[in-house]
Amino acid sequence: MPVAAACPTALAAGERHRLKKMAWGHKTEYRLRLRAQIVLHAARGLANARIAQQVSAHVDTVRRWRGRFAEERLPGLADRKRIGRPPSFTALRTAQVAALACQLPAETGVPLSR
Repeated sequence: MPVAAACPTALAAGERHRLKKMAWGHKTEYRLRLRAQIVLHAARGLANARIAQQVSAHVDTVRRWRGRFAEERLPGLADRKRIGRPPSFTALRTAQVAALACQLPAETGVPLSR
């Protein structure tokens, strides 16, 4: 990872186009926008400290996303799967509750207090 942080990140034309859309898109999540901006600044050859200053992030954050992009390219900018408690409700049960919530109480025969 230190080697990737020391040299500029080379981008293919398609990657640069996609990163620009991510970095400046109005509907892009903030965290993806920040990651794309970090990679674009890195491609210009800026140092990690300078990138951190420009995007208002910590140097460790810049180092992480710059290194992950160098290793995995665009898929590396997505969040990794985290471990945790499994969901309590199945997808079917969640869909049933949502459908019930969208119906009027008179249609289901259930009092409003229920």
